[in-house]
Amino acid sequence: MWNLNNKTAIITGASQGIGFAILMEFISLGARCIAVARSKREIEAIESQFPDNLCFLSFDLSDKISRSSFIELIKTNYDEINILVNNVGSNIRRSTCDYSDEEVEFLFQINYFPSLELSKGLHQQLKNSGNASIINISSISANRIVRSGAIYASAKAALSHLTRYLAVEWASDNIRVNSIEPWYIDTPLVRPILNDNERLTKIITQTPQKRIGQPQEVASAVAFLAMDASSYITGQVIAVDGGASCLLL
Repeated sequence: MWNLNNKTAIITGASQGIGFAILMEFISLGARCIAVARSKREIEAIESQFPDNLCFLSFDLSDKISRSSFIELIKTNYDEINILVNNVGSNIRRSTCDYSDEEVEFLFQINYFPSLELSKGLHQQLKNSGNASIINISSISANRIVRSGAIYASAKAALSHLTRYLAVEWASDNIRVNSIEPWYIDTPLVRPILNDNERLTKIITQTPQKRIGQPQEVASAVAFLAMDASSYITGQVIAVDGGASCLLL
């Protein structure tokens, strides 16, 4: 139960940060991984090491046509998918009135719609596995005000609630659906904030463990939710945050 042997997993946004850490964790646990991203980045350095466990596919999942093409490719080539990790995401931090319509659209197109459409589009492949797990990477900003920007937070709130809804709706299909809500993790997306000493000090003050999280710490939680060891866990939104959600008002 404490491995991912013989399981086929799709990981979106897998080329860096949390996604890449999840990819490496899954490979180490025996999964066959389909890594999806616009570019290979860190994946290129490891591709030749895992020829039997790693397939890289280049798709821009912020684009609806590209999402549809990816879904059709998977449906054509795979009868079953065991694990879907909806990790792809990005952010633009602005005051609410400063967002353009295009920026609002982009933030939902990359932070919410890929998870919804891939889950819907690959439902049959997940169901066919007889024992599937979807893990959505949301954010602590889904239910706390953490200066991430209102649009990103709104998209992640929608994703966290989609998690609960699909968990109930698809339980009879033997598809578990859970979500991870990270706090500040040391990734390229948030590094500009972490390089601001004033903001870093405030973040650490708000974190009971008094440190920034690492991508591997998120990947470990995702791996557990993907394993048969977590077979009675579904519909849960789990904070990986060093205790910050217990302290933040």
